Amino acid sequence: MTATMLPDEVDVAVLGGGVAGMTLALQLRRQRPGTTIAVIERQQHPVPETTHKVGESTVEIAGYYLREVLGLREHLQNEQLLKFGLRVFFSQDGNDDITRRVELGHSVRPPGAVGTYQIDRGRLENALSGILLREGVTFAGGVKIEDVELDPAADRHRVNVRAADGTAHTVHARWVVDGTGRSSLLKRKLGLAKKTGHHANAVWFRIGHPIDIDTWSDDPAWRGRIAEGRRELSTNHLMGPGYWVWLIRLASDAISVGIVTDAEEHSFDDLNRFDRALRWLARHEPQCARVIEQHRDQLRDFRVMKDYAYSSEQVFSADRWCLAGEAGIFLDPFYSPGLDLIAVSNGLITDLIGRALDGEDVEDAAAIHNTVFFLLTEGWLSIYEKQYPLMGNSRVMTCKVIWDTAVYWAVPGLLYFHDRWRRLDSLPEVLVNLARFSGTSKEVQRFFREWGAVDTDHAGQAPFVRFYDFDFMPALHVGMTAGLGETDFEERFAANVRFIDQLSGQLVSTVLGEFERDTASTAKQEQARAWRADQVLMSLVEIYQQEQRANPVTDSWITLRAAVPTSSGDGR
Repeated sequence: MTATMLPDEVDVAVLGGGVAGMTLALQLRRQRPGTTIAVIERQQHPVPETTHKVGESTVEIAGYYLREVLGLREHLQNEQLLKFGLRVFFSQDGNDDITRRVELGHSVRPPGAVGTYQIDRGRLENALSGILLREGVTFAGGVKIEDVELDPAADRHRVNVRAADGTAHTVHARWVVDGTGRSSLLKRKLGLAKKTGHHANAVWFRIGHPIDIDTWSDDPAWRGRIAEGRRELSTNHLMGPGYWVWLIRLASDAISVGIVTDAEEHSFDDLNRFDRALRWLARHEPQCARVIEQHRDQLRDFRVMKDYAYSSEQVFSADRWCLAGEAGIFLDPFYSPGLDLIAVSNGLITDLIGRALDGEDVEDAAAIHNTVFFLLTEGWLSIYEKQYPLMGNSRVMTCKVIWDTAVYWAVPGLLYFHDRWRRLDSLPEVLVNLARFSGTSKEVQRFFREWGAVDTDHAGQAPFVRFYDFDFMPALHVGMTAGLGETDFEERFAANVRFIDQLSGQLVSTVLGEFERDTASTAKQEQARAWRADQVLMSLVEIYQQEQRANPVTDSWITLRAAVPTSSGDGR
């Protein structure tokens, strides 16, 4: 494409044709078919199928977004892999035998209505660019954005571009959305960059061989833990003090391997070349290192990200610009939130632009959408910030993953599956509950840190913990799909927030009791006294004691000492 083939005027110019920009363009086009949109992308399309970008694993919000909101069900079923949930293996005995490690994951496949996927990003992006062209969206590949002139007082902003053949052009757009990823074109131009307190590094690479973690042992008891499904289709995490390693199988018969580390506990210089990363794995994850060594001749690529987390002072503006995806905020790859944030952000952007193009004054809506999005992202940031040291503590981290997952299904997941994120300005009670919950969540994350700093004894922990071992987990998981009406939704959301308070109070009460009974430990006694004096934590304990009478919940998700009986006997 030459630059002059671009239109002179559009309603929306999307800067960047990665997954954030293209999914936004498709969502806008589907929800408002008359909108004129140009997606301007520096890279030529189609991209290589094996394009290597972080964000190859999805969780429930992103799965729903791709499948239901964007209508990509057929592509996901035929061209990508259905994921078998999150799976974690905690460090044990030198990590030389995976069967000796505490395992957390599913034993049976979750229902299809909450299905998630492992994504070959090149395949997805090529599919999206093709769909956009067929649906009348201008997609300009091989075009460089030279400058953006924002002019809120005028009818349109100006986007100055140049194609590979040297031709230049200016696109006049009523709205400009920055989807340029970590380049963050508009954020840099407007001086909106914001640092976070989370400091971690990542390296990742792909091997052109379908490594199957289930073949790491032929122990029949270990293999027999999985009643239905394949471990290799989970997003597998090998976890230790200050680090985790991901293993993500892809439909292109490759595997993505990533090493993510706390910057204070592991030197980036020990990881930032493939040979160095392999030596690091040999020290910390020797069983994994040996398998990779067998196939190192099929190394496809190697990427690094140093101190990757960042935020922004603002992401949506009534001055007719927005930041989408990684152009605005990137938190952490743990729990695979990247495409979730794109899904929520794109929904808010689509709502804002649609209302503005229909003639509505969106100044208040932009402010509320910013507030809502930062409630989400700042709450999620607390999941990661200063939490990596916990990854070496199997009991604390197992409880944390269960709690984090229950929260995700009960709060942001329920909101997204019921299309409420963009409507929170008309749901004041829900917004109040969300804001209150966001504050509580930060206190619970602090509690996990304080617990893990004192209690390192996880002897006797159950060797395999299934997410569905605990009755509240499948109820919250499938509950996202309930299809509730307005009144029923508000009641369910309030009940979910109250239930998370109950779980939080149970966590505090159970661990506090253990600490107080251990009179031989001065550190535990001191920490117990501090918790007793903490009004927020004690208010959660009070809620737990009140709710437990009418809605009793077993504390087995905290004690983790023995197998939990289930009604079906298979972990459903």
